[in-house]
Amino acid sequence: MSKKYKSDHHDEHMDESWLIPYADLLTLLLAMFIVLYAMSSVDSKKFEDMSKAFNIAFNTGVGVLDNTTIMETGKQMDDADKRNRRPSDETNSRTKDREALMKQEQQELEELKKQLDKYIQTNGMTTQLDTKLNQSQLMITISDKALFASGSAAVKPEARNLAVAISDMFDKYPGYEIVVSGHTDNEPISNSEFKSNWDLSSSRAIRFMDILLSNKSLDPRLFSAIGYGEHRPVDSNNNALGRAKNRRVEVSIIRKFIDPENSSPIPATPKQ
Repeated sequence: MSKKYKSDHHDEHMDESWLIPYADLLTLLLAMFIVLYAMSSVDSKKFEDMSKAFNIAFNTGVGVLDNTTIMETGKQMDDADKRNRRPSDETNSRTKDREALMKQEQQELEELKKQLDKYIQTNGMTTQLDTKLNQSQLMITISDKALFASGSAAVKPEARNLAVAISDMFDKYPGYEIVVSGHTDNEPISNSEFKSNWDLSSSRAIRFMDILLSNKSLDPRLFSAIGYGEHRPVDSNNNALGRAKNRRVEVSIIRKFIDPENSSPIPATPKQ
């Protein structure tokens, strides 16, 4: 006789109803953290995108682990934020680099000025040479008497040492543009060698530059010579002292980095 065995025990199943509120809780926590992250850089576009992502997540009833909309939206917002910040970051970086280079340039020109001033003092040339550092250049002003005979563009033999010493100093600070300019007073030149003060001032600038460039370590592409004649005086031409100041050679070491707000304009012509 067959016996039937009836089990009094039903298969026991774990109650999984708790997973629903647990998943909701996880979704809310994730939403809260995304909101906190987004608040660090608030804009209306981000909130609009986030709102759409939340609507999709809550209205579809899909679990957060199966719906990547929020995560993708967050990534898109983060990428957009990086793109928006990049130009500003690059600008700030360029500004800092420029400031560092300007500071280095200032230190170099100050050191060069100190060396020139020391040379002038040591050689007793304070009445013949002068240096001035401003926002656009370091300028060396040399009296014509220290370099040339009257009406001549030939550099005096003893003045060649000065030009060589200056070129040796330039060798320690490469990369700067050097402008040599010649100036005269307003008295017309009266010899067969030069047709005008333009001619004389240009020739003097070139002859002095030739000696500077005898230093082969210097880059001639950075040098230029200009003659201004009597048209850029620094003093009156109505007396001998003023005319003597106007007869000069200027050697300008041009800054690479100029602050437009503080750069010095060309000085106005003094009253005659």
